[in-house]
Amino acid sequence: MSTSSTSSPCVAIIGGGPAGLMAAEVLSARGVQVDLYDAMPSVGRKFLLAGKGGMNITHSEPFAQFVQRYRARAGEVQGWLNDFDADAVRAWIHGLGVDTFVGSSGRVFPADMKAAPLLRAWLHRLRESGVRFHMRHRWLGWDGDALRLATPVGEQQVRADAVVLALGGASWARLGSDGAWVPLLEQQAVSVAPLVPANCGFDVGWSAHFSARHAGEPLTTVAIIATDEQGVQTRRRGQFVVTATGVEGSLIYALSAPLRDQIAECGSATIWLDLVPDHDLQRVHDEVTRPRGSRSMSSHLQSRLGIKGVKSGLLRECLTAAQFNDTAILAQSLKRLPLVLKAARPIDEAISSAGGVRFAALEPGTLMLHALPGVFVAGEMVDWEAPTGGYLLTACFASGRVAAMDALHWLARRAPATA
Repeated sequence: MSTSSTSSPCVAIIGGGPAGLMAAEVLSARGVQVDLYDAMPSVGRKFLLAGKGGMNITHSEPFAQFVQRYRARAGEVQGWLNDFDADAVRAWIHGLGVDTFVGSSGRVFPADMKAAPLLRAWLHRLRESGVRFHMRHRWLGWDGDALRLATPVGEQQVRADAVVLALGGASWARLGSDGAWVPLLEQQAVSVAPLVPANCGFDVGWSAHFSARHAGEPLTTVAIIATDEQGVQTRRRGQFVVTATGVEGSLIYALSAPLRDQIAECGSATIWLDLVPDHDLQRVHDEVTRPRGSRSMSSHLQSRLGIKGVKSGLLRECLTAAQFNDTAILAQSLKRLPLVLKAARPIDEAISSAGGVRFAALEPGTLMLHALPGVFVAGEMVDWEAPTGGYLLTACFASGRVAAMDALHWLARRAPATA
């Protein structure tokens, strides 16, 4: 990138999500002139949407366990979190005048559970520090060493001493994360792993009868047993929702990464539902085989085990009539009902995305693109993923800080040559 004529360096940040805003904070606090560009009318739109049901900022679990949530990229992401972990996130939020609390699940929330007050306080501090915001400016790539930007008054070109790209992944395109940056980087010989849905729902292919009757109904007090790519079996308890085409919700999202990968490799993935997680198999078998007189099996299951509604419907959907009437098979199915997932839902419906700029395309130990010196990437643009629970947001914050620090170090190394 070219050098600005002002006494202090100028850095352009493309993208106004958590990673871009955090990079802007770090850079502006160190005397850098920051110009932040975003295609949307305002910044932080996905951040605000994520806070609608309660703004989950981070998680309180021990650091070693926290890091493992990033699966195959745990090592790389740990490098980001070493300087800005969950405790640092909470301290930073408190510095904005927003209190936090730890929920029963270990998740951390702002005291009022809302994202908007936090974002307002953050933007006020950024503006006070001199960050300049340019809305409705869509990045179009480069013309030589100049950034091309589509603006309300036509295309403009901008030059900066360094650039931080924080354009997000490809989920929720209407909020700005549309993945349109992928071909722009690939044209510059930057290797990008395909963007795929993360924290997503799945299609099952329900019968028309089941879908019409039960779509939208929650499954509470259930557990899912799933096997990952290493053959390790995982059991998680929680809740999810039956949709018109399949399943979605927090319990599904927690297992979605390995399930998505299994479907890509094998064409489908099977999970097993425990519809009565409070009882062991022997207790379930005893209740199923208990004499029921003239009552139907459905009435018997409701009376003895509380199986009704969508749970009862699932048994009828997944078992043949003969299996349903075989008490041994029925008891086993109540504890381990197989459900075949056929496809992940489209990426634009997902909470987040996986894939992005490969770590091999970065200068070792940094977030600078090897093919484009002076250009740094952060957030969901990089090839990592995380489950819900505050892990995604924490790593976005941390990667924004790392990208900013890498840019500062790069600018400092160039300073003598440009003096």
